[in-house]
Amino acid sequence: MSDDAFFVLGAMVGAIALPMATLLLLPLHVEVQEGHVILVTRFGRLAATLARPGWHWLPDRVLPWVGLHRLSLRRQFRHIEEVAINDRNGTTVIADIWVELRVVDPVKAAFAVDDWDAALRHLVAHTAGSVLSTDTFDDILHARAELGQRLAGEIGPEMQRWGVQVDAVLLQRLSLLPEVQEQLLASVAAKLLRAKADIDEAGRQRVRLLDAMTEERTAALVAQAKVQYPTAVGRAYARLGDTPEVLHAYQQLYELAQIRPHRATVFRGITDADLRKGEAMMFVPNGEGGYALAQGPQTVAGGHAMPELTARP
Repeated sequence: MSDDAFFVLGAMVGAIALPMATLLLLPLHVEVQEGHVILVTRFGRLAATLARPGWHWLPDRVLPWVGLHRLSLRRQFRHIEEVAINDRNGTTVIADIWVELRVVDPVKAAFAVDDWDAALRHLVAHTAGSVLSTDTFDDILHARAELGQRLAGEIGPEMQRWGVQVDAVLLQRLSLLPEVQEQLLASVAAKLLRAKADIDEAGRQRVRLLDAMTEERTAALVAQAKVQYPTAVGRAYARLGDTPEVLHAYQQLYELAQIRPHRATVFRGITDADLRKGEAMMFVPNGEGGYALAQGPQTVAGGHAMPELTARP
């Protein structure tokens, strides 16, 4: 057999043997990813902890009594939905809780608890009901950050026993049952109506107070004006007294101002020696500048005997 034939035969054997060797070596090793750890057990007992990333030889991996448990050391998140809580007033509150955690002790996380993920959900529900039951719904709404810290402080020590560290707990969506929401809306509406009524009543009381204060002020001013009026009139008469002609004219005007034409008949310039007022009432104007008796056509005093007679209906 020539050298070329041996070369071709060796190449064919190498091409077949290399993949077969690789397939045979694969079951004899484990590969650890960054941020992960592998626990190796033999006959149910922990035999080794592979935490260094990379290739690790494990010749007995294929044996049936050898087990591998992969755990992640990366930061993890759990979203626990619809946790029912009763607040201090007995109102049922539905909350979604966000938990940020990571495995710090893979041995405890794998063997100290059967399923720490499920245990976490039950623990969060129990702790939330215990912590939040001391507050009202309004307090829970306005103090989410503080309540999250309190929940983390309560859950953290329990999770440490399982090799899990809780970094943060957040309260997300908060809601009420539909019937509770209706009752709450009705209560808020009633409070708004009562507040509106209080404001309206306070406004009416304020208006009444302002009216009373205004009337009091007005009455005081009117009283002051009434007190000053006689004094002012006296001063005016005193100044008029300095000019007798003006005072006499004012008195005549004042007398005329007191006459009510639609109610009285006034006779000026007539004395009982000339003619009685009852007789004077019988005179009417004759249209010629004189006066005549209403009972006959005769003219008295030549038509000009009573020039000062004034008749008003």
